[in-house]
Amino acid sequence: MKLHQQKSVHESPWSFREKVKMFLWEYAWLLLCSWTPRPLNGWRVFWLRVFGATLNGNPLVHPRARIQIPWNLTMHDRACIGDRANVYSLGLVELGPGCTVAQEVYLCTGTHDFEKTMFLMTAKITVGARAFLGARTFVLPGVTIGDDCIIGACSVVTRDTPSGMICCGNPCRVVRPRHPGN
Repeated sequence: MKLHQQKSVHESPWSFREKVKMFLWEYAWLLLCSWTPRPLNGWRVFWLRVFGATLNGNPLVHPRARIQIPWNLTMHDRACIGDRANVYSLGLVELGPGCTVAQEVYLCTGTHDFEKTMFLMTAKITVGARAFLGARTFVLPGVTIGDDCIIGACSVVTRDTPSGMICCGNPCRVVRPRHPGN
């Protein structure tokens, strides 16, 4: 976890420049992207790139997805962010090739140091290649979802999940291999 330096708990950890960029991003997405029809994915990807997202290949972003800080987002080829998914990218988020972040999933990279300072802490979330996060899954900071892993709907992922497994629940636990016998 990265502890962000703040003078007090009442002060933002973001510089003035970062706040301006976040403000511009929020309104650019609202005015230029959130209303676009699904086939205009290239337009949305263009604006994500303009605001610093690292996008490899041809990722897919639903117009009603919400991305907090695009310059903290990396998406690989055919990675998909679904309808009303929330990528709360106060820290880094990396979506592997062919992974799916389904509707209303919440990827949360930020928390607070409740024991000492209450300051913002962030940690990277990584979603592996061809992984699938079911609807309304919540992923906590610092979690890595393994390649080819399926996370069941409404799961709360509090720690790393192994590759090739089906996991679900609150807290999320391994249920069985994705391809039994392999």
